[in-house]
Amino acid sequence: MRASPTRLLLLGGMIALGAALAGCGGSKSPAHSTVERKGGCLVVAKPPAHTVKESKPTATLPANVRYRVTFTTNCGDFTVLLDQAQSPHTVASFVALVRNGFFDKTIFHRIAVGFVIQGGDPSQSGNGGPGYSTVDTPPSSARYTLGVVAMAKTDLEAPGTGGSQFFVVTAGNANLPPDYAIIGKVVSGLAVVRRIGRLGDDQQEPTMVVEIEKATVSS
Repeated sequence: MRASPTRLLLLGGMIALGAALAGCGGSKSPAHSTVERKGGCLVVAKPPAHTVKESKPTATLPANVRYRVTFTTNCGDFTVLLDQAQSPHTVASFVALVRNGFFDKTIFHRIAVGFVIQGGDPSQSGNGGPGYSTVDTPPSSARYTLGVVAMAKTDLEAPGTGGSQFFVVTAGNANLPPDYAIIGKVVSGLAVVRRIGRLGDDQQEPTMVVEIEKATVSS
């Protein structure tokens, strides 16, 4: 039986391009570029932990506007189409956090292979958040299938509670109860999500740093 996505639970070789000789008479024009990759991802240092407290949004988003959030990571980019009709308060919060740069330089601190990837915590520990929470209780028909993005919560919090930590389902069906506010679904870059989803160990710890370099919202 799989563990639920909670804030308390917690992606090689060298490619070297050598110098090239150019021009006449043996003059040298060096062009060195060395990039280290692992599991299809660039190897990066873990960003420093930090604490950020945000103000809770007081208004929801227009129902007739479609919002997308693109996550740029060292493993590639993926884009989520948000669903404010299903989770209006949570999506409004998520968009506000993206616009404030809250997710920039954060990591996927939990990678449960064949289940979910989880991030959204500037403390990089799985215990942090924005300093407030929202609630959008999911319908009993909620299903957490491949590419669905939902908010993580502790077992003690009410169904539909969200802060900043989110998870992306990498299983065909995670078979979770309808306890987690659904904010959208991956519409581009699912291969990147799957790539990240392979980079976890038996303890659901990442086997390398997977960094959200930047998150941007468009409409």
